[in-house]
Amino acid sequence: MPTVRAEKLYKVFGRRAEDAVRRLEGGVTRSELGVPGVTPAVIDASFEVEQGEIFVVMGLSGSGKSTLIRMLNGLLPATSGRVYVDGADITAMSGREIREMRQQTMSMVFQHFALFPHRTVLENAAYGLQVRGMSQQEREAKARESLDLVGLNGWEDHLPDQLSGGMRQRVGLARALAADTDVLLMDEAFSALDPLIRKEMQDQLLSLQAKLGKTIIFITHDLNEAMRLGDRVAMMREGRIVQIGTAEDILNDPANDYVAKFVQDVDRTRVLTAESVMSNPVATIGSGAGPRAALHTMREHQYSALFVVERDGRLVGVVTDEAVAQAAARGQDTVRDLIGSDIASVGPDTPVYELFAPAAESRLPLAVVDDDGKLLGVIPRATLLAALGQTVKAAERVIEEGGAHGAEEVAADA
Repeated sequence: MPTVRAEKLYKVFGRRAEDAVRRLEGGVTRSELGVPGVTPAVIDASFEVEQGEIFVVMGLSGSGKSTLIRMLNGLLPATSGRVYVDGADITAMSGREIREMRQQTMSMVFQHFALFPHRTVLENAAYGLQVRGMSQQEREAKARESLDLVGLNGWEDHLPDQLSGGMRQRVGLARALAADTDVLLMDEAFSALDPLIRKEMQDQLLSLQAKLGKTIIFITHDLNEAMRLGDRVAMMREGRIVQIGTAEDILNDPANDYVAKFVQDVDRTRVLTAESVMSNPVATIGSGAGPRAALHTMREHQYSALFVVERDGRLVGVVTDEAVAQAAARGQDTVRDLIGSDIASVGPDTPVYELFAPAAESRLPLAVVDDDGKLLGVIPRATLLAALGQTVKAAERVIEEGGAHGAEEVAADA
């Protein structure tokens, strides 16, 4: 069962909201609505968020994303549709039940920190637990733990106006973590920060998520932020969700012209990974194969070298055409003593921009291996270049010039 599920959500402001919903259900857009005095904010939004997922809702100003997130925790009632949290229908809850749900299940981090200026950092972090009625000793202990998680150990007695913007946002995040809810809603949480601090907070969130495994619904208008943080991204336009998918799905298979135009300037090298661009390792041999068999495979695929794998798929090395040809002439039975270990290998999650240097230095395709050393795929130079999109010319220049130094310069520029 998904942790959060939205079914056909509509939010329309105005007295004739129900009339507007009926027309919107027929597929008309905001501009075609023709119902005076109403403002459609969210139109037919349906999605599911799994436990432990970072689900990013991304859109420009006025797309309806902030209204949507406020419907998920009951701050705004839905005009039509349902929201389920851990299977419970919050659209059918009383005000008291919704408040209890926020305290126990779903906490929120706001764009502008929402801190109490007269309370210390520790008191702000513990505030949600105070509302629950937790004893002072227990809530302060939990608040200190959460402040330590976000790197604010030693700042407990300071007031918010003594902190930088990034530190104040860390307090807001610590308050949400102290509440120990399963779900975190983050509404433009980092957009008020300068770019450097924003990057640090993104790193902080990803680090915390690796430790805590929360279910996070993150709202942003920044496409690069969405692509960096989201396990999946929901793209919104004029109140409607126009596509849901991974960053790679959206980059490689945009649902319509709007999405395609939106993502055309994204730095693909920082979104795509080795796993997303690798090819199946079809030309391999076992360590017990003979040199004649190796030569036959090389000729069939027009390769000058082959990766050697064990029966369980572990990559053990590489053999070259020159070595196996000499072994075949000598009448050797296997290639086992010909295997070289000079292999350029990367993990499946390695960003494409980090593949430039090893690709430039290796005369073989890059080997993509998992934590157990199993060969998952290969990345020939041609495949890497084709995946780069806008940066293909720069990558060609790096590989033609050769050497890691030039590759690192282009990677840094990207």
